[in-house]
Amino acid sequence: MSKDEARARRRSMLPLGIAAGAAAVLLVGGLMVWRADARTNKVALASRPKPVTVVRAQAATYRPTRMYVGTLQPWVQAAVGPQFVSAYVSTVLVRPGATVKKGEVLATLDCREVSASTRAVEARARALDARQQAIAHEATRTQGLLDGGYVSPNEAEQKSALSKSEAAQLEAERANLARSALEVSDCVMRAPFSGEIAQRTMDPGAFVRPGNTIVTVVDRDIVRLTADAPEMDFDVVKEGTKVAVHLYATKRDVPGTITRRSPAADPATRTVHFEIDIADPARTIPVGTTGEVRIEVGTPSPATAIPLYAATVRRGKAKLFVVERSVAHARDIPVQGEAAGSLFLDRALAPDVLVVSEGRGLLKDGDAVAAKELPLAEQTLAPIGGAHASRELAADPAVAVERRQ
Repeated sequence: MSKDEARARRRSMLPLGIAAGAAAVLLVGGLMVWRADARTNKVALASRPKPVTVVRAQAATYRPTRMYVGTLQPWVQAAVGPQFVSAYVSTVLVRPGATVKKGEVLATLDCREVSASTRAVEARARALDARQQAIAHEATRTQGLLDGGYVSPNEAEQKSALSKSEAAQLEAERANLARSALEVSDCVMRAPFSGEIAQRTMDPGAFVRPGNTIVTVVDRDIVRLTADAPEMDFDVVKEGTKVAVHLYATKRDVPGTITRRSPAADPATRTVHFEIDIADPARTIPVGTTGEVRIEVGTPSPATAIPLYAATVRRGKAKLFVVERSVAHARDIPVQGEAAGSLFLDRALAPDVLVVSEGRGLLKDGDAVAAKELPLAEQTLAPIGGAHASRELAADPAVAVERRQ
């Protein structure tokens, strides 16, 4: 084949190649358009069921309860330190947690100067005593001479006045001696009552003044829970009222009775002070910690309990969504009260109704939903009285709480 014939043949096949390439491009483009059109969602998102999590409402019994937060105080507390002298601490014989008896030595001060002053005062008092006795005897003898006319009345009166003056100086010196004795005794710190050491604030070598505390002694045989209630609850915290006390430090619940109540409200806070005595001979309750007082008021009433996060509470009503036949319906239910993680509603919300707990922020009344029920064991319902779990709400009365601090 000649070169001219080969060149002519290539020229004749060029349009066929261009046509084949164009057809291939069109075919690929058509396939891509078809694929994109096939993946386009023809159904509006608003018309699809919205995924939500639901919980089942539980039958319960609601009883209003007042709650107050107070502080556990020892029956007696003493800050032990010097009252009269300023001196360096010589010894501190106890540490926090030590048990002491009444009169036991807790600490001593370096009172050598005070002891020397006391001995000097004591010596002066003895000298004045001897001088006063001599002058008194002389005055007695002068009075006898006055009766016989051997001395003048003026001389007798001077001797008597001198004797009384010396007696007064002796009494003053004895008072100084008693004061010095108090200062000496103040150098030895003793336990004012039987109890335990709560704090040690000074170590040997520290300088203390009257009013400084070296150690603190507490008596925990009886613990006082002190709290304050709003003035409107004056009758609620009357003496003799039975209460339940929850101890935060030990996570214990103990029964108690209001022992005393102030007859007047605090003028600054308008609160009424009350106290509860808790016997603790084993000394297991730490003082200075927090206690929670619950007082039941009113009568029990039927209620429906749901988790607190499943509703929005405004002006005494809970706004929530219930699910019926895969459709969400908005409801406003009156609120009776709450207890920790549970919300107690009026029986207008029937038990066993499915309530939306998660996803309700995007819901509107009448929206279709795809509901997933949360198992009862995973629902956050409040243990009532510290003993009832969420799955026991239907069997045991629940106590709701209105917080008052």
